[in-house]
Amino acid sequence: MVIDRVAPVEADQCRYQELRIVLVEPRNPLNIGAVARAMSNFGFTRLRLVRPYSVAFEEARSAVGASHILQQAEVFEQLRDAIADCTLVVGTTSVAQRELKQPLRRLELGARLIRQHVLSSPAALLFGSERYGLTTDDLSYCHWLMRIPTRREHGSMNLGQAVAVCLYELVRNPRAARAEPKARSLAPAEQLDRLVDLMTEVLANVGFIKPRIEASSLQKLRRLVRRMHLNAEDAQVWLGIFRQIRWKLSVLEAARANLDGDDEGASPVPPAKTP
Repeated sequence: MVIDRVAPVEADQCRYQELRIVLVEPRNPLNIGAVARAMSNFGFTRLRLVRPYSVAFEEARSAVGASHILQQAEVFEQLRDAIADCTLVVGTTSVAQRELKQPLRRLELGARLIRQHVLSSPAALLFGSERYGLTTDDLSYCHWLMRIPTRREHGSMNLGQAVAVCLYELVRNPRAARAEPKARSLAPAEQLDRLVDLMTEVLANVGFIKPRIEASSLQKLRRLVRRMHLNAEDAQVWLGIFRQIRWKLSVLEAARANLDGDDEGASPVPPAKTP
């Protein structure tokens, strides 16, 4: 009997060094270990964790298999810090009944776009916790979302399985990957978040953002800025614009305060004399 010999899937090590796999609040050591093994299987090495359940992470680190990836894994307290150096951030979702605000792409197209991007720039692929997935706030940091096509009746996947399927799709056609054109270079997430912070400050100062809805407004601004697809130079221009607006507002505020002070220090109008 002749058995076909299938060549193993091999990832381009240089290419995929630009992709960071980011797990947000993972809780199960078996899932963390499964993610690390899948990364090792397909040639990925950059693992980042955001607020992992500490006991689970330490237990996963001591497990056999792909320990080198777990030992090198980076841990962050905030998602924005974990993706700060990435110019493309893609979130994964099972959709379910959630109303999504960002573009949603199927796995095949999403993987192709990620392959194009990491030819020249760093990217992050986000996976949520086993219990809740990515929150609405987490998703607001993403340029777009990607989903694995599954049955409607059972749409969610185990964390380790989901990562393995996504990574396989990324590497399964290396010839096509090498032929893909480079994507347009975008501004890093850290620069975009500085812009969002500055916009939030200015817009709150002029009354556009109300304190009671600040969290919701912040998410909307993050999504808006990412839909603009700014490169680093354009983002710097917008930062300069909002810095100038902030400075001008502070000048006007100081002038108003000086006027109020002059009014308070002025001599009172003498009462009219009675004849």
